[in-house]
This record gives sequence, structure tokens and C-alpha cells, in this order.
Amino acid sequence: MKLPRKFYSKNTKIVARELLGKILVHKKCKGKIVETEAYFGKNDPASRAYMGRPKFCVKLMNDKPGKALIYMVHNNWLFNIVAHEKNETGAVLIRALEPLEGIKIMKKRRGVNDIKNLTNGPGKLTKAFGIDKRHNGLDLTKDNLFIENSNEKFEIVNTTRIGISRGKERLLRFYIKDNEFVSKK
Repeated sequence: MKLPRKFYSKNTKIVARELLGKILVHKKCKGKIVETEAYFGKNDPASRAYMGRPKFCVKLMNDKPGKALIYMVHNNWLFNIVAHEKNETGAVLIRALEPLEGIKIMKKRRGVNDIKNLTNGPGKLTKAFGIDKRHNGLDLTKDNLFIENSNEKFEIVNTTRIGISRGKERLLRFYIKDNEFVSKK
């Protein structure tokens, strides 16, 4: 069952933690979310909404929670989910997945046979799942790209975000402890 909009209508940091263990579904592919990062609006120097650019990111990060925000960094599409409280701004970057279904499709898209290297990074998982700019703005509560609930229990590690030059000190990265599909320990 798709997660409802109210799941995404909370503090961005809380949504980033609670997305761990949930299942990303896109057509015939499924993967367990094992690593996320929270990004806030104009008060977060690592955020796409900081300084108000690019405008499409700012607009989407202020839009209804539960929408896909897709943008390119270093020739890789990155998949984020708009998540915030009322009158706030925020999105959660999905950093890594544990492949569950459609693994042959994912391997073909990536040209990789090593399952542990298939979706263990934000650019890798979008390529494996066939997610690109066409999915920007999709409503994850209604479309064929969505998140399913899961009740798995695990321990969460909280640390600093990866690959940013500003806002490094904020502990806004979360991952499932000891999961072999996390991008970096």
C-alpha cells in the first residue's frame, strides 16, 4: 500500500528517519530504502533551496509533501521526496537501496553484475530504477513511482551528510546499521 501524504507532512528530519526500511516501487523494480539525507530550505546551506536556486527545486520543495524532486548532480539524477511540515520547506534524498525485485532489469540498466554495487548510491539507484527528469514532480501518493510501508525493525545510524561543502556539521544523514547496501559507512 502506498504511503499517504500525511506520512510526508512532518518535519523533514523525521521523514528521513522513517523512510528507512520502506520499499521504493517503480514498475517491476522494488528496493528497500537503507540510507537517506534530510535537506531543509533557505536556512540549510547544503539545500537546493538555499539562495533560491534553481527555481524549480525551490518551488517543488515548498509544494505538497509526497512529490518527487529529481535533479542532476555530476551527470547523475538524484531522487528526493518533498517532505515538510506546513509552511516549511524540505526534501529527503534517497541515497541507497537494497535491491529486492527486478534485479535483472536493474543490472541491465546499470551494466553491473555485482548486486552490492547496484543501488548503493543516489545516482546508481536512479539509473537502476529508470528514474530521471521525467519523474520530477510526480505525486508518490498517486503515480507508478511510490513508497510502500514496511514494519521491519533495525538500528539507525545518524551522521553527517555526504558530498556537501556547506552545512557539513548537521547530523542529517541516516542509514540502517550493518546494511551492506549503504553507500558509505
